[in-house]
Amino acid sequence: MNWRRPALAIGTVLIVAGIALTFSNIGLTVLGFPVAYAALIAGIIGAVVGLAPEQLLLIFRIPELRRKIFITLIFLAAYRIGYYVPLPMVNHEKLQQKMNEGSGGTLGRVLGFVSMFSGGNLSNGCIFALGIMPYISASIIMQLLSSGVVPSLEKLRKEGQSGQKKINEYTRYLTVPICIAQSIMFVRYLFAGSPDMGGGGEGLGLLIPGYSPFFFGLSAVLIMTAGTLFMMWLGEQIDEYGIGNGISLIIMAGIVARIPDATGAMLFEPGTTKLKESLFTLGSATGDISFEKFVVLMMLFVAVVVGVIAITKAKRAIPMQSAKHVRGRRQFGGGRSVLPMKLNAAGVMPVIFASTLLIIPTFLFDIIVNISDASWAHTLRDVFRRGSGWTYNMFYILLIYVFCYFWVAITFNPKEISENLKEHGSFIPGYRPGKSTADYLEKVLMRITYVGAAFLAIIAIIPSIVQGELDVDPRIASFYGGTGLLIVISVALDLVSKINSHLVMRNFQGLTED
Repeated sequence: MNWRRPALAIGTVLIVAGIALTFSNIGLTVLGFPVAYAALIAGIIGAVVGLAPEQLLLIFRIPELRRKIFITLIFLAAYRIGYYVPLPMVNHEKLQQKMNEGSGGTLGRVLGFVSMFSGGNLSNGCIFALGIMPYISASIIMQLLSSGVVPSLEKLRKEGQSGQKKINEYTRYLTVPICIAQSIMFVRYLFAGSPDMGGGGEGLGLLIPGYSPFFFGLSAVLIMTAGTLFMMWLGEQIDEYGIGNGISLIIMAGIVARIPDATGAMLFEPGTTKLKESLFTLGSATGDISFEKFVVLMMLFVAVVVGVIAITKAKRAIPMQSAKHVRGRRQFGGGRSVLPMKLNAAGVMPVIFASTLLIIPTFLFDIIVNISDASWAHTLRDVFRRGSGWTYNMFYILLIYVFCYFWVAITFNPKEISENLKEHGSFIPGYRPGKSTADYLEKVLMRITYVGAAFLAIIAIIPSIVQGELDVDPRIASFYGGTGLLIVISVALDLVSKINSHLVMRNFQGLTED
């Protein structure tokens, strides 16, 4: 198109001007916002528009697809607005102060980890503080129960779409008590130690003086529960009227929203827009990001992105052949096809389980240290502290492998797949239908799960290694290599796949060749 070349040229000029203003001492601002950053943002947008493939612009010219994208963006914007609505009756200035003081401690790591994987914001006590994690927990519980533990739920799961609809309804009901239990624990921890609660107990003491702990605590519990249910509703509306998986997009939006904070901590002096001087030096002695650390982080970021895309899309294609059927004088069937088995079938769930389980010992030993100051508790707390050393990483890798095999075992049933192939008249060449096919599928699954678990383990321990060996801020290490990046890329690939299906259905070329 004729307008794309001017857009690219203008974007390039703005990027150059923005970089020049950033390294100069002029410091121009408009309404308090630096002109250099405005030029960089506008230049990047112009360059992207100028270089974007025709298919990317085409999605906005298809009415139905455009409507789905705008609806999805509106729902995500509603989620981000609620992200900044604070809980009432809580001293938020004191909360922010305690979070800043304990950002590197056990509490800071626990809240930061849970917030990253839930789409919530426990560190500032907003109405969406719990995020979507209660719903995810309820979904996991229902999936476990419907995998043979409860026969009635397993029967519902096999009924197809109608049975799955009923299971989803039970999942919503189960989300409510989980929300209430988690919000009670969180509110109690926020309020414990306040003067109106006697000043005792282990907590942050953030209840504003003069407010009733019971009445306002109950109000906070109900608000947080309603906030999580509203996020659950947003995710379901995105599933129905938008595009992509609503819950996954909410989690992805929460992770992406933290990237500017991590970038600012890496590049700029705290509280200013001035670039860190350590970026232009080698081997900074202050612990800041030096030039060689910045290069290593960028190379690591590219390597992780490429690796995640390759492993996420990798599949083991098992050849299949359908039996021939003769009807009259005509012959049907006999065609060849493949049964795709994903290399990383467990997704990111094993990492979430393993990280959560390793947080619990640290939290418990920290409580013991505060109560008794025992030396053995000090030692064990340091052993299980995230990013503390190779002992933690070995436990981390071991748990990832355990949960990988556990998750695949409950979500992939070789015997059931073998029976389905047999019913449809298909078979795997060289293996008889039935037990022989099931044993072969299980053997293949065990092997590819081993490789997938190794990939997840490498991705998961990258932040710990970067934080320990390069002495980098945990916020930077976790967002430029690690599980957060794995989630973002996996959700983005799923979103691109759904957009491709819309384009191909209308006889347009997809965004990607597959």
